[in-house]
Amino acid sequence: MGNIVAIVGRPNVGKSTLFNRLIGERQAIIDDVSGVTRDRIYGRSYWNGKDFNVVDTGGFVQNSDDVFEAAIRDQVRIAIEEATVLVFMVDVATGITDLDEQLSNMLRKTDKPVLLAVNKVDNQERLLEANEFWSLGFEETYFLSSISGSGSGELLDAIAERIENVVPVDDSLPKFAIVGQPNAGKSSFINALVGEDRNIVTDIAGTTRDSIHTRYTKYDKDFLLIDTAGIRKKSKVHENLEFYSVMRAIKAIEDADVCFLMIDATFGIEAQDMSIFRIAQRRNKGIVILVNKWDLMEKETQTAKLFEDELKGKIAPFNDVPIIFISATEKQRIFKAIEAGIKVHENRNRKVTTSVLNEVLKEAMDRVPPPSHRGKFIKIKYITQLPTYYPAFALFCNYPKHIKASYKNYIENFLRERFDFTGVPIGVFFRKK
Repeated sequence: MGNIVAIVGRPNVGKSTLFNRLIGERQAIIDDVSGVTRDRIYGRSYWNGKDFNVVDTGGFVQNSDDVFEAAIRDQVRIAIEEATVLVFMVDVATGITDLDEQLSNMLRKTDKPVLLAVNKVDNQERLLEANEFWSLGFEETYFLSSISGSGSGELLDAIAERIENVVPVDDSLPKFAIVGQPNAGKSSFINALVGEDRNIVTDIAGTTRDSIHTRYTKYDKDFLLIDTAGIRKKSKVHENLEFYSVMRAIKAIEDADVCFLMIDATFGIEAQDMSIFRIAQRRNKGIVILVNKWDLMEKETQTAKLFEDELKGKIAPFNDVPIIFISATEKQRIFKAIEAGIKVHENRNRKVTTSVLNEVLKEAMDRVPPPSHRGKFIKIKYITQLPTYYPAFALFCNYPKHIKASYKNYIENFLRERFDFTGVPIGVFFRKK
């Protein structure tokens, strides 16, 4: 299971600055794809040999005072359920507020590790003032300045101590995760595959209560289905919470080889589906998009072709993805969906020999030579596949820094066409010879 470290606290205490420190990136806005995420809310961190996901809860609340405090309390509740470690952030400049008190009452009740991070402690006077935060009753209290970064190393040490490295489940079988918003029909899809009675499903050792790995062996297929949908039915409060479904999706995506992103045909693809799509893409997982409830649309005039074109426009530039129109309740095209998943899994594991790659590279360069840079000719000497868990290729050339994004995309698309990497993000890296 992906370990999740959640940063919680009221607004403007510096959560996103700390988040950027923890994931080691200066700029919060990495997705310049408009409307994908309001800011980065999810990133990965690696510290002292431990690998974990960091979630900044600050990216989720839209500003409006009446829902504000309630929404923040909801988030903390969800973070307590879903996260491995909680970082509770407060700020010495404003001192302890009522909301801080309320949140600390909630956090003291959990048996999960809570680290109190007192932010903006950037001079001697503030260091003295920061001592009042011991009164909140957290044994693990850290003083830091997330702007200058002082104190964040100790906090990271404390986080890493509390994270266990995850032992992966049996790797020989393809692992499929069904992800998407709460109302998209994930459970109906799993029921259509596995049958209504999921209680007879064999639990596989090593899976946590957060997701059930179901081994599916009907009809000569053999794969693991990662199901986070049917677990611990939560109170209605979470049903519409973006935060909740993204937390859930992160966990499932971490474990999977191929993610089935299920969207509701009656709504089309929404900003939140896009967030989940980009997370899977950034983690280099295979992706199949399932458009569910298509039976309700077929009565409409909209054709699958139009719907598909619009969808591909939204997920561009990575839109070489299978899109299957299904109805989980009517069991329409369920097996077509699974077959697409198995094909994407094969594509993701494809290895191409260096000699074949170089023939194809020559062909690509004959068709469109690399553009010159300030009068210097760029020569790409050779290409080889890297030994990564997803398809990635290194191209060795004389001026790697001067290769334009458009040419990189051209090479990527050429490789996609030749070797069928449909549904799989691939890496193309230019290196100095």
